[in-house]
Amino acid sequence: MDVRDLTNEAMAGMLARPVRSALTTLGTVLGITTLVITLGVAATAGNQIVGRFDELTATAVTIEVPQDDEPLVAWDSLADVTRLRGVSSAAALAESKEGANQIVRSNDLIDPARVTGQTLNVVAASPGLPEAARGRMVQGRFFDSGHLARRDKVVVLGQQAARMLGITRLDRAPAVFIGEHAYTVIGVLGDLRRERDLGTAVIVPPTIGQRFGLRHVTRVLVNTALGAAELIARQAPAALSPGNQDMLQVIAQASPTRARDGVQSDVNALFLILGLVSLLVGAVGIANVTLVTVMERTAEIGLRRALGAARRHIAAQFLLESTLIGLTGGVIGTSLGVVAVVGVSAAKEWTPVLDVRLAVAAPVAGALVGLLAGLYPALRAARMEPVDALR
Repeated sequence: MDVRDLTNEAMAGMLARPVRSALTTLGTVLGITTLVITLGVAATAGNQIVGRFDELTATAVTIEVPQDDEPLVAWDSLADVTRLRGVSSAAALAESKEGANQIVRSNDLIDPARVTGQTLNVVAASPGLPEAARGRMVQGRFFDSGHLARRDKVVVLGQQAARMLGITRLDRAPAVFIGEHAYTVIGVLGDLRRERDLGTAVIVPPTIGQRFGLRHVTRVLVNTALGAAELIARQAPAALSPGNQDMLQVIAQASPTRARDGVQSDVNALFLILGLVSLLVGAVGIANVTLVTVMERTAEIGLRRALGAARRHIAAQFLLESTLIGLTGGVIGTSLGVVAVVGVSAAKEWTPVLDVRLAVAAPVAGALVGLLAGLYPALRAARMEPVDALR
């Protein structure tokens, strides 16, 4: 029996019971589909995790400015930093380590008799703080250069500070009292991904901060494009304070390559285990159905043996049948898995990550599963004696 005849016999055996063959193939389809989905989604999710991990760590530069009698960094020198190539946003802060906390009170306009007071940190900041702190204005707006030029008595509250003071609406222009002076609240800053302690602070313009001893810049926050943090960390001190750059302390996160690779490896390993378990379930299904098929085709096997078929021919026929079932399931499962990965990525607005090697190897894996699953049933069929099989 040559290869062509053997293939024809295997195909005939599969097509003779199409429903059973389809159900047997379904086990491999589910296993391969699950394997492709898990590995594809793991790679895609890992890519998203890595991207956000890099975005939050490898693009943040902080410059600490020591306090001196003369300011080392002027407020208007921030413009020289934002002009550097690779800088996406920047802001300057003035914080006082001594006496930074102030009693802040708010009057509830609905009930004038109610007065609340909280001890909060007062911070002076440049207008670009929301972008530099990677936050957003939950309500209202942040002060701009116009407020600074007019020396407007305005403040922006951190989201937690606003909650502590009982300020929930800005449409009535609520005011807060810092000491004996009233300041109009024009915005609430929240969802901070950097400088989370600003959530409990009262943020004032630099022109107002002088009243609280916040005259000099103490810290500069810089956000860079991915991969530019190291360069900006070297250039920013010279841009902020030419001649005194050695006195500034630069804090820049190192590239998290090792941690990133570890996270992605762990995610891939977890999903690979889940996919292999699903594939094992499919292999058990193929082995079970193939064994049942051997038992039902005992008479056919005995007749073939009586007509001169050798043991190797019987074994090869059943092995080829199970291999074809696995290969078919592998091709269908790979196609469904790829479509599912693309669909999940589109729903989550992610960029799908698909390894070409996986798309090629998955059908081969299906065929290999079918081959191994059919090994024992094929050997059992080959061991049958013609007389016993015909009986």
